[in-house]
Amino acid sequence: MLLSTIMLSGGAAYAKSSDKDCSQVPTHSALKSALTTARNDASNNGGFDLDMWGTIVNRDGFVCAVAFTGADRGSQWPGSRVISAQKANTANAFSLAGLSLSTANLWAAVQPGGSLFGLQHSNPVDTGEAYDGPSSKFGQSNDPLVGGRMGGVNVFGGGLAMYNSSGVLVGAVGVSGDTSCADHNIAWRTRHTLNMDFVPGGVGADATRADNINYQGIVAAPSVANDFSHPICKIGGADGVSAISAALPVTQ
Repeated sequence: MLLSTIMLSGGAAYAKSSDKDCSQVPTHSALKSALTTARNDASNNGGFDLDMWGTIVNRDGFVCAVAFTGADRGSQWPGSRVISAQKANTANAFSLAGLSLSTANLWAAVQPGGSLFGLQHSNPVDTGEAYDGPSSKFGQSNDPLVGGRMGGVNVFGGGLAMYNSSGVLVGAVGVSGDTSCADHNIAWRTRHTLNMDFVPGGVGADATRADNINYQGIVAAPSVANDFSHPICKIGGADGVSAISAALPVTQ
């Protein structure tokens, strides 16, 4: 759906939650299960087949759940824990009732000369929230990030806004641990499994996947999709990901 056709007012309202209320978003156990299923998807994800971190925030930006897919907290890139929370925060912070922007949609616009250049430096991470607490709790139901508003802006694939079956924007999910394109694909399947993909509209080239990643060199240029596009994450010079992204489940 092109940006010009998106309803930016009316329709579904913000979720009626406040501050640290996590009642409208999936639980830690639901996130861990959905994330693991997505990471292990038989169709592959177009990356290096690595284990992942996932974070859910509510509409007010407070962290509600953090999980990982590996055997322990060291099975995933340690730095991806905070990145997954950044991605969740970004997708939530820059999506609206009628317009869902994935973190992948932001890449082109924040480059020098882009219409959103500098966005990645706004809303900085609260380092006290990001790095506090015992490592033994990372990825558990009592992860130190839970209940805090970490903030942060991330502008590559892996963050998606979450809309419930009433079309209400209730928060977002962020995924990190592989290439940014694989992160997007895994986040997409995670959100779908969580039944939080009732997406109203976006800048995706395919209206049935309104906030999907738009790959540079594949989408038409000029176009809105190209204005909100993302590089193909090639491995060894080969594109093994764009066809996977194009075949992701349609949004509801």
